Amino acid sequence: MNTRPFSNALEKLKVAGLRPTRQRLALAKLLTERGHRHVTAEELYQEARQAQIPVSLATIYNTLHQFTTAGILREVAVDMGQSYFDTNTSHHHHFFDEASGELSDIPADAVEIGRLPAPPADREIDSVEVIVRLRSRAS
Repeated sequence: MNTRPFSNALEKLKVAGLRPTRQRLALAKLLTERGHRHVTAEELYQEARQAQIPVSLATIYNTLHQFTTAGILREVAVDMGQSYFDTNTSHHHHFFDEASGELSDIPADAVEIGRLPAPPADREIDSVEVIVRLRSRAS
């Protein structure tokens, strides 16, 4: 077991081919130290501020997108302009509670997709992600 506080974050950055800057290391540590989770850029920005990490919201967005491109995170767009970043990059689906804004995992094998449309002639389907939207039952 690694006892150095940034060893897990450093390893993720090295594997992804990203230079381990102070800000990347600090943000990777915040993202990965509590296991799999879903976080918005604004939530991570608040966590960074509480941890006294000097970083701008623009840097948070840039870093999250760099991590996504490198395969460290997975972006889940729930609405136009509203994305969560998922530390679980394995294939799975999500529940999205519209009232609370909570995003939670659904195992890949819990969703069965029966039929997909044919893609355009010059394209192939890369993946299918399902977001099941939840709301309170009407009383």
